[in-house]
Amino acid sequence: MKLLAKLYFQHRDLFLFAVLLLAIPVLVGFVSYLALLTATSQVKVLSSNKEALTTEKAKLTDILFSTKKSYEELKNEDQYKVNQQLKGDVKHVNDSYKNSIGLFERIQDLKIKKQKTDDLELLYAAAVKDLSELNYASGDAKLVDLGSKIKKIDDELVAAAAAAAAKAAAAAGVPALPATQSNAAPGSGYSYQSVNAEIGTYAVAIVAADLGSTRVIVDTASDGDCHDNCPVLSLGDYVGRSGAFAGINGSYFCPASYPSCAGKTNSFDTLVMNKNKKYINSDNNVYSNVPVAIFGAGFARFIGASSGWGRDTGVDGVIANQPLLLSGGNIAFGGGSDPKQGSKGARSFVGNKGSTVYIGVVYNATVAEVAYVLKALGLENALNLDSGGSTALWSGGYKVGPGRNIPNAVLFVRR
Repeated sequence: MKLLAKLYFQHRDLFLFAVLLLAIPVLVGFVSYLALLTATSQVKVLSSNKEALTTEKAKLTDILFSTKKSYEELKNEDQYKVNQQLKGDVKHVNDSYKNSIGLFERIQDLKIKKQKTDDLELLYAAAVKDLSELNYASGDAKLVDLGSKIKKIDDELVAAAAAAAAKAAAAAGVPALPATQSNAAPGSGYSYQSVNAEIGTYAVAIVAADLGSTRVIVDTASDGDCHDNCPVLSLGDYVGRSGAFAGINGSYFCPASYPSCAGKTNSFDTLVMNKNKKYINSDNNVYSNVPVAIFGAGFARFIGASSGWGRDTGVDGVIANQPLLLSGGNIAFGGGSDPKQGSKGARSFVGNKGSTVYIGVVYNATVAEVAYVLKALGLENALNLDSGGSTALWSGGYKVGPGRNIPNAVLFVRR
């Protein structure tokens, strides 16, 4: 040991150099090994990342392909057809709603005529339930069924009214109608006759009066504008308090029995000058396109728009309603979009031929059909009035009606 120690100290530099020579390869090998391990790890990471990127690339490729396909489908889709289909669906819903409301109001009209409506109301409720649950096919089918049942009752009422009128005519010594047909409008007084128009044969109850000896007035339950909870009277009450010999229900109004009339019950919006020379609803008819009839001493005028008439109080009576049926002997109304006007029923009117004025009811007709019937009778001008449960005609007593209480009426008074 002493010898080795002596040799170490004598040749220390050489010994250290030899150790260093031996250590360098080992160190280099170790460093290389570490580098190899690091490289292997990085390769594994890169390989893993490559697989992940490949998977993501596949996903993105699928998404891009799907998006492109959707884009191509959208680009090639016929938007006009899509819009038309959507438009058709909206119209269908709207039509079903309007139809249901119209049928409900007709049920209320039947109540006014003292008809049993329990079964009709149950069917209506079932139809509305279907519509609310988007079962349109079932709901529409029930509404069609309901409409048929209401029509059947209306037809039975028309037949009963015709039989009563024929009986009254026979009692007065007039041949029973409608076996006797006449297209000649009466010269004066009341007549119940069968009129052969170009579209069919219709029963008509009609009262005629000469404007030289008759004033045509409009009586109103209110002497001014009224927008809700308005007063109403029966046609018989109007006749009695005005000393009239004939009368008929007046303009469209909002009956208290209609749910849609909440907040405006028994109100009407159109222009009227009543027997007290008071113009009602004047402010909201300055620019109105609603037709108007004006009656004075020996004349009757029918104007296509209320805006064309001033506020002259020198005439006897003014009433606006729609539509204008006849103008100058020509048909002025051939039909419209209102389903109520397009349904069959008893239809009230006021018209004239020269200096003779007429009020009356055409049975089992649409509003458009009334125009053809009155043309066949030879009338020159005519204006549609309210109908349905409001329909009433008086001539020495009720010839039609009495109907519901109404806010205004057209009356014949001796001059």
